[in-house]
Amino acid sequence: MPLEYFLFGLITFLLTGVECEETEVFVEADSQAVLPCKGSPSSSVIPEIIWTKANKGTVWRKDRSGLQYWGSSWTSKGSRRVQCPHSRFERNDFSLQINNVRTEDGGEYSCRVMHGDLITERLIMLRVIKVSLSSPMPLWGSDASISCDVTPWPRGASLQWTLNNRTFDPQSGSDSDTDQRVVREKATVRLMGIWTCVVGFGGREGRASAALTVKGIIHPSTDGTKLYAAVGSSVSLPCVFSSGLTPSDPVWEKLKPGFLFKPSPEVEVGDKGRYRCSGTLEGQQLTRNMELVVAKIISSPPSKTSVTLTCDLTDSSEVTDYEWVQLISDLNGSQSVQSVQKGISLSINTESEENQGEWACLFYGKHGILGNVTYHIHTMSGLSGHKSPGSSQSTAAVVGLGFLLLVLLLILAQMYKNHQRRKRIFQFPALETIVHTNSNEREERERNQEKK
Repeated sequence: MPLEYFLFGLITFLLTGVECEETEVFVEADSQAVLPCKGSPSSSVIPEIIWTKANKGTVWRKDRSGLQYWGSSWTSKGSRRVQCPHSRFERNDFSLQINNVRTEDGGEYSCRVMHGDLITERLIMLRVIKVSLSSPMPLWGSDASISCDVTPWPRGASLQWTLNNRTFDPQSGSDSDTDQRVVREKATVRLMGIWTCVVGFGGREGRASAALTVKGIIHPSTDGTKLYAAVGSSVSLPCVFSSGLTPSDPVWEKLKPGFLFKPSPEVEVGDKGRYRCSGTLEGQQLTRNMELVVAKIISSPPSKTSVTLTCDLTDSSEVTDYEWVQLISDLNGSQSVQSVQKGISLSINTESEENQGEWACLFYGKHGILGNVTYHIHTMSGLSGHKSPGSSQSTAAVVGLGFLLLVLLLILAQMYKNHQRRKRIFQFPALETIVHTNSNEREERERNQEKK
């Protein structure tokens, strides 16, 4: 008898064919979850499908007649958050889709597929991940926290934070090390971006993200930002607050003892140094320090044939490279740039007309160009050995003009002499009268003698 009962139970188990497997599924809150469920192949029997959640009852069910049923907690005002697409049934795919996943949706689910006496059961653990922010836009300098919640939390799981797709390293002295699920730090530009919580468990990985923006002075974004300007140019030091913020008591100051900041229309070398802008928001004073770096070109004492230009900055600590370019203008007024050489200095042949015009020194940092400064070269082409096609005509014109000026000078000199002579005679009018009278008397005596 015991043997008969054993054989009967074994036969019943084989006929029933119950299979039970468990799968881990991670999903981000407010997204769509797909709980997988594959049935055994069967083309002749219409299956009955039942999806249930532990301690919550039926989620979705379809009997052999084709009727469908939804649990009351999964419908709201005629809208259903769960479905099992019929188009996949032919492939024995009975996966359940959950839309707009909520934290409370996390837990263990069961999928039972019954093909006659063949029953297939799948167990799925749905874990919902959510990243929460104490404030999506905290004020600069205030306390900020970012937390990662997994429902239900898997014991022994690993957790890692990334910020803008880079592993985040908490600052020393922060509370992040005590509980990896929470990051607590002061709100600065360092915290701005996309925060992602990466959870690993059982060979599977899930992640959730949230965006954090810090309000306050957004440009410049960090203290100590260097701004570059050329001598003689105009510059505007930025101090931009987040959109919608209007600070009270805005102040600009230069960080130099006893210096009163007075904006000037053109940059001078003396304008170099550190500046600070500040304003008050929500009772908290926000400040931003920046440094103005002034650039100029130093020219060596020119020789007969060349001059050396050197790019000079009041602070070149961020400069990694220099480039000299020539700005060429055509008859239409358009301008082109021709790169000449790299390096801090440039030697230019002043005898060549091709080198006449504007030259610019461009200086670069690790992330691209920082600024530029220009210099104008004047050449003495008429005295150089290099002649252009029209130089002979120009020489003839100069010679002719010089000859004309010489003739004019001679005429003026002769007129001046005549004028001076007349002035000397007019100074003695009586003497001129006496000489004239004596001449008349002499002529009269000579006529009388001839008559006799």
